[in-house]
Amino acid sequence: MDTVMQSDKQDMTEAEWQARCDLAALYRITDLFGWTDTIDTHMTVRIPGEPKCFLINNYGDLFDEITASSLVKMDIDGNVYAKDGKFNAAGFTIHSGVYKARPDANCVMHTHTRAGTGVSVLKKGIRPISQDALSVYDDLVYHEYGMPTSQEECDALGVSCQHGNSVVLRNHGLLTVGGTIPGALRRMYMLERACEVEVIARSLDEEAAPIEEDVIRQYGERAKQQRANPEYGMTYWKAALRQIEGKGTDWRQ
Repeated sequence: MDTVMQSDKQDMTEAEWQARCDLAALYRITDLFGWTDTIDTHMTVRIPGEPKCFLINNYGDLFDEITASSLVKMDIDGNVYAKDGKFNAAGFTIHSGVYKARPDANCVMHTHTRAGTGVSVLKKGIRPISQDALSVYDDLVYHEYGMPTSQEECDALGVSCQHGNSVVLRNHGLLTVGGTIPGALRRMYMLERACEVEVIARSLDEEAAPIEEDVIRQYGERAKQQRANPEYGMTYWKAALRQIEGKGTDWRQ
């Protein structure tokens, strides 16, 4: 990890402040869904109008403590724009690698959930055996494990993410990419659900019921159309915002 500095609200655009509020909300939602690994894992968002810059959590904050002003601003070359705080070095490697390779990507989520990590150690990974799996199956990519903080891993992850937006990081966890925060969140929710079902199915002493190949194909075509919609995930995002608002804490500060 490296020492960095946090930004003052008066020095930023309205677009950056909104991005901060949205990303802080995403961390609170991640906490609500139980996807945290104490202070580890990370979510980022690219700052509108500043394609080389993104926001990441202040390393050491619990996800339910994160606010808009506590987020750290940095760029894909490793430069930091803030007064104090810390960032996770592996987080920089992962997120900068994706943003460099994917100009269309504006949000990246990375988790270490038990189900996601459990599936990541399996050779065969996710099978098309559930409705949840079919929602991401055509967009699924497997990325081989590499040294998290190395430049080689940064570059390799960028290559992997050019082939899909729902990524199983082998022996590590999960990652999703989206043009929007709601899109990345919806992908992660369905990817996580697919992993949970896979883990449950493998624990049962019975072969999983197959889904017909033609149905898998048709479902994938429909899922691809849904993900291409700019509003993909928005309804779920608004519902999740209502859930964290109901907890009585304000991340928009």
